[in-house]
Amino acid sequence: MSSKSLSLIIPVFNEEEVLQTSYERMREAMEKTGYPYEIIYVNDGSRDGSMRILREIAGQDGKVRVLSFSRNFGHQTAVTCGMDAACGDALIIIDVDLQDPPELIPDMVKRWEEGVDIVYGKRLKRQGETLFKKLTAAAYYRLLAWMSAYPIPLDTGDFRLLDRKVADVFLRMREHNRFLRGMSAWMGFRAEPIEYERHERFAGSTKYTLKKMLRLATDGITGFSDKPLTLPGAAGIAVCGIAGLGLIALIVCACTCGVAPWLWAADGIVLLQGLILCFMGLQGMYFGRMYDELKGRPLYIVAERINCPAERNDR
Repeated sequence: MSSKSLSLIIPVFNEEEVLQTSYERMREAMEKTGYPYEIIYVNDGSRDGSMRILREIAGQDGKVRVLSFSRNFGHQTAVTCGMDAACGDALIIIDVDLQDPPELIPDMVKRWEEGVDIVYGKRLKRQGETLFKKLTAAAYYRLLAWMSAYPIPLDTGDFRLLDRKVADVFLRMREHNRFLRGMSAWMGFRAEPIEYERHERFAGSTKYTLKKMLRLATDGITGFSDKPLTLPGAAGIAVCGIAGLGLIALIVCACTCGVAPWLWAADGIVLLQGLILCFMGLQGMYFGRMYDELKGRPLYIVAERINCPAERNDR
């Protein structure tokens, strides 16, 4: 058992209220696995006292490694940075806010020992969240499952364990608009859920604003489904059918009540123009993704490293 090791990856953004308690529970959970381990914190451009606390923790515990971004690059990029730096035979990803219980980590490791390549957390209940958040999350996961060409499990987040071979494949994919749970599903490795009730945040407020959640939802759909690109054709057929029925209605009206046909024609033109603009915007989203990839910029910039090899390059 001692020949293998584990890496725990924790993205951090303005979490000074929960960091110390979170670290203690994470460390205790990792100790229970019986494996050598490292804890990798990625400070995603925090503007509070998170980095100060991380420096203190890393100074007291040599197993803790800290990488701090020059600015906020986003949750999924922070996870990728932690994976780049990880040396373990299995990588565990968890948020710092303690909504996903660290105490499940030993159970995840046992599943990994049994040969499971990906062990992901599946939420049975979501405590401490608004009705709006629960309804929109449920609707989104089901929409994504319907649109995606690959089966993405429902009601899952980024709390998961990845075997080293899975992580190595993941790190070969360097697209900028990243969606971890979709990328994991795309790989096709053996994956099993571990069910739990998601707790309320230990302290502080969520850093996933509505704007960030919409951005992540967009990345999930546009990154793992080509159905939006096929919608114009389907809509075109539907519009042609409606236009044919409208033409029949215009002929009937012109022969009976004398309704001016140009009113219907004008309304039809406006409808068609609106559809064209909507689909142009949808195509623009895909072109924007292509533009991001063609620029070839690094995914992130590390401004400070603690207990980490300095020679690692930003990717």
